[in-house]
Amino acid sequence: MKKTKAAVFASGTGSNFQAIMEADDLPIEVALLVCDKPGATVIKKGEQFDVPVLNFEPKAYASKAIYEQKLIEELDKAGVEWIFLAGYMRIVGTDLLGAFEGRIVNIHPSLLPAFPGKNAIGQAHQAGVDTTGVTVHFIDEGIDTGPIIAQESVELFPEDTEEMLKKRIQQVEHNLYPAVIRQLLDQNT
Repeated sequence: MKKTKAAVFASGTGSNFQAIMEADDLPIEVALLVCDKPGATVIKKGEQFDVPVLNFEPKAYASKAIYEQKLIEELDKAGVEWIFLAGYMRIVGTDLLGAFEGRIVNIHPSLLPAFPGKNAIGQAHQAGVDTTGVTVHFIDEGIDTGPIIAQESVELFPEDTEEMLKKRIQQVEHNLYPAVIRQLLDQNT
Protein backbone atom coordinates (compact mmCIF):
# COMPACT_ATOMS: atom_id res chain seq x y z
CA MET A 1 0.00 0.00 0.00
CA LYS A 2 1.39 3.38 -1.01
CA LYS A 3 1.65 5.74 1.93
CA THR A 4 0.87 9.44 1.63
CA LYS A 5 3.80 11.69 2.49
CA ALA A 6 2.96 14.11 5.27
CA ALA A 7 4.62 16.70 7.47
CA VAL A 8 3.86 17.23 11.13
CA PHE A 9 4.29 20.76 12.49
CA ALA A 10 4.89 21.01 16.25
CA SER A 11 6.24 23.54 18.73
CA GLY A 12 6.39 21.73 22.07
CA THR A 13 6.64 18.32 23.68
CA GLY A 14 5.40 16.36 20.68
CA SER A 15 2.89 14.08 22.40
CA ASN A 16 0.55 14.19 19.37
CA PHE A 17 3.51 13.71 17.00
CA GLN A 18 4.45 10.61 19.00
CA ALA A 19 0.85 9.34 18.91
CA ILE A 20 0.84 9.71 15.12
CA MET A 21 4.18 7.91 14.79
CA GLU A 22 3.06 5.04 17.05
CA ALA A 23 -0.39 4.58 15.48
CA ASP A 24 -0.90 1.19 13.84
CA ASP A 25 -1.35 1.02 10.08
CA LEU A 26 -1.57 4.77 9.52
CA PRO A 27 -1.49 5.36 5.75
CA ILE A 28 1.14 8.10 6.01
CA GLU A 29 4.87 8.40 5.91
CA VAL A 30 5.95 11.36 8.02
CA ALA A 31 8.53 12.78 5.64
CA LEU A 32 9.29 15.91 7.68
CA LEU A 33 8.85 17.28 11.18
CA VAL A 34 8.69 21.08 11.19
CA CYS A 35 9.45 22.88 14.46
CA ASP A 36 9.66 26.62 15.08
CA LYS A 37 11.16 26.38 18.59
CA PRO A 38 14.84 25.49 18.91
CA GLY A 39 15.26 23.09 21.81
CA ALA A 40 11.64 21.87 21.81
CA THR A 41 11.26 18.31 23.09
CA VAL A 42 9.56 17.25 19.85
CA ILE A 43 12.90 17.59 18.01
CA LYS A 44 14.39 14.71 20.00
CA LYS A 45 11.26 12.66 19.30
CA GLY A 46 11.68 13.32 15.59
CA GLU A 47 15.25 12.06 15.80
CA GLN A 48 14.14 8.95 17.74
CA PHE A 49 11.69 8.10 14.95
CA ASP A 50 14.27 8.88 12.22
CA VAL A 51 12.10 11.66 10.82
CA PRO A 52 14.00 14.53 9.18
CA VAL A 53 13.56 17.68 11.27
CA LEU A 54 13.30 21.19 9.86
CA ASN A 55 13.92 23.47 12.81
CA PHE A 56 13.72 27.16 12.06
CA GLU A 57 13.28 30.47 13.84
CA PRO A 58 10.73 32.64 12.05
CA LYS A 59 12.42 35.76 13.47
CA ALA A 60 15.45 34.94 11.32
CA TYR A 61 13.43 35.76 8.19
CA ALA A 62 12.57 39.25 6.98
CA SER A 63 8.86 38.42 6.69
CA LYS A 64 6.28 35.71 7.19
CA ALA A 65 5.97 35.35 3.41
CA ILE A 66 9.70 34.68 3.08
CA TYR A 67 9.83 31.96 5.72
CA GLU A 68 6.64 30.38 4.38
CA GLN A 69 8.17 30.26 0.90
CA LYS A 70 11.20 28.51 2.41
CA LEU A 71 8.86 26.06 4.15
CA ILE A 72 7.00 25.38 0.90
CA GLU A 73 10.30 24.65 -0.87
CA GLU A 74 11.32 22.18 1.86
CA LEU A 75 7.89 20.52 1.88
CA ASP A 76 7.99 20.17 -1.91
CA LYS A 77 11.51 18.67 -1.75
CA ALA A 78 10.25 16.09 0.74
CA GLY A 79 7.21 15.28 -1.45
CA VAL A 80 4.75 16.30 1.27
CA GLU A 81 1.07 16.11 0.32
CA TRP A 82 -0.61 16.77 3.70
CA ILE A 83 0.29 18.83 6.79
CA PHE A 84 -0.86 17.87 10.28
CA LEU A 85 -0.46 20.51 12.97
CA ALA A 86 0.22 18.96 16.37
CA GLY A 87 0.74 21.65 18.95
CA TYR A 88 2.12 24.10 16.41
CA MET A 89 1.76 27.49 18.07
CA ARG A 90 2.08 29.70 15.02
CA ILE A 91 -0.61 31.08 12.72
CA VAL A 92 -0.26 29.67 9.21
CA GLY A 93 -0.18 32.41 6.58
CA THR A 94 -1.80 32.73 3.19
CA ASP A 95 1.19 31.40 1.21
CA LEU A 96 1.27 28.05 3.01
CA LEU A 97 -2.53 27.87 3.08
CA GLY A 98 -2.63 28.42 -0.67
CA ALA A 99 0.05 25.84 -1.42
CA PHE A 100 -1.71 23.15 0.65
CA GLU A 101 -5.33 24.22 0.31
CA GLY A 102 -7.68 21.75 1.97
CA ARG A 103 -4.73 19.63 3.15
CA ILE A 104 -3.73 21.29 6.45
CA VAL A 105 -5.35 19.82 9.55
CA ASN A 106 -5.09 20.94 13.18
CA ILE A 107 -5.98 19.43 16.53
CA HIS A 108 -7.25 21.76 19.24
CA PRO A 109 -7.94 20.97 22.93
CA SER A 110 -11.52 22.28 23.14
CA LEU A 111 -14.90 21.83 21.52
CA LEU A 112 -14.60 24.62 19.00
CA PRO A 113 -15.91 27.24 18.59
CA ALA A 114 -15.53 27.40 22.39
CA PHE A 115 -12.10 28.39 23.72
CA PRO A 116 -10.12 29.05 20.53
CA GLY A 117 -6.48 30.14 20.60
CA LYS A 118 -3.86 29.64 23.28
CA ASN A 119 -4.43 27.94 26.63
CA ALA A 120 -7.78 26.40 25.69
CA ILE A 121 -7.55 23.90 28.54
CA GLY A 122 -6.93 26.69 31.06
CA GLN A 123 -9.75 28.73 29.57
CA ALA A 124 -12.20 25.82 29.93
CA HIS A 125 -11.02 25.05 33.46
CA GLN A 126 -11.35 28.67 34.59
CA ALA A 127 -14.78 29.00 32.96
CA GLY A 128 -16.04 26.08 35.03
CA VAL A 129 -17.83 24.41 32.13
CA ASP A 130 -19.16 20.86 32.55
CA THR A 131 -17.76 19.65 29.24
CA THR A 132 -14.88 20.52 26.97
CA GLY A 133 -13.05 18.26 24.57
CA VAL A 134 -11.00 17.93 21.42
CA THR A 135 -11.59 19.20 17.88
CA VAL A 136 -9.83 18.18 14.68
CA HIS A 137 -10.39 20.73 11.92
CA PHE A 138 -9.10 22.03 8.62
CA ILE A 139 -7.36 25.35 9.05
CA ASP A 140 -8.20 28.62 7.38
CA GLU A 141 -7.02 32.22 7.79
CA GLY A 142 -8.60 32.54 11.26
CA ILE A 143 -7.54 31.21 14.62
CA ASP A 144 -9.21 27.82 15.10
CA THR A 145 -12.08 28.79 12.78
CA GLY A 146 -11.72 26.25 9.95
CA PRO A 147 -14.26 23.55 9.09
CA ILE A 148 -14.62 20.93 11.83
CA ILE A 149 -13.84 17.33 10.89
CA ALA A 150 -14.39 15.58 14.24
CA GLN A 151 -14.96 16.35 17.90
CA GLU A 152 -14.95 14.33 21.09
CA SER A 153 -16.17 15.51 24.50
CA VAL A 154 -14.25 15.40 27.76
CA GLU A 155 -16.12 15.91 31.01
CA LEU A 156 -14.84 18.31 33.67
CA PHE A 157 -15.19 17.24 37.28
CA PRO A 158 -15.37 19.66 40.25
CA GLU A 159 -12.14 18.22 41.71
CA ASP A 160 -10.20 18.60 38.44
CA THR A 161 -7.01 20.54 38.40
CA GLU A 162 -5.93 21.96 35.06
CA GLU A 163 -3.24 19.26 34.86
CA MET A 164 -5.78 16.46 35.45
CA LEU A 165 -7.98 17.85 32.69
CA LYS A 166 -5.00 18.21 30.36
CA LYS A 167 -4.07 14.53 30.80
CA ARG A 168 -7.62 13.37 29.95
CA ILE A 169 -7.75 15.66 26.92
CA GLN A 170 -4.40 14.36 25.68
CA GLN A 171 -5.63 10.76 25.97
CA VAL A 172 -8.53 11.67 23.68
CA GLU A 173 -6.24 13.58 21.30
CA HIS A 174 -3.85 10.63 20.97
CA ASN A 175 -6.68 8.36 19.81
CA LEU A 176 -8.80 10.82 17.83
CA TYR A 177 -6.08 12.42 15.69
CA PRO A 178 -4.71 9.19 14.17
CA ALA A 179 -8.29 7.97 13.57
CA VAL A 180 -9.17 11.18 11.73
CA ILE A 181 -5.94 11.08 9.69
CA ARG A 182 -6.74 7.50 8.67
CA GLN A 183 -10.30 8.50 7.69
CA LEU A 184 -9.19 11.55 5.68
CA LEU A 185 -6.58 9.66 3.73
CA ASP A 186 -8.85 6.68 3.09
CA GLN A 187 -11.37 9.14 1.56
CA ASN A 188 -8.69 10.75 -0.60
CA THR A 189 -7.11 7.63 -2.12
